Amino acid sequence: MAEPTEKQLSMLSFVVHATRGVIRDQNVRRRTMFALLVIALVLLFSGSTFLAPTITPREHPGWFILFWFVCGWLTLTAMLLAFFDLLMVRLQARKTQRMLREDFPERESPDSPRSTIDK
Repeated sequence: MAEPTEKQLSMLSFVVHATRGVIRDQNVRRRTMFALLVIALVLLFSGSTFLAPTITPREHPGWFILFWFVCGWLTLTAMLLAFFDLLMVRLQARKTQRMLREDFPERESPDSPRSTIDK
């Protein structure tokens, strides 16, 4: 009887490690965003063409709700990844700026704009 809990733990462990990998690596994060948006667009296209009779809201409300939930979930996930990517890029830029300021301290010269403004 110990096997079902071990399988759940291994599945949970896999999901956690996969999520960490997607969040940490910028290239994987951007590929995932692209793939999620492509899948959402394919779903929207198929929902308006050949899946239209299946997801009619009056005849099949459950399928209709599920379809739009999946489309919304994929889009929201891609947007959250994009927002996180934007925050990470800004953080990386600030770190780089800080490192450059430490490596190359500003020297005041008579031609620098700061020295003329301060006078």
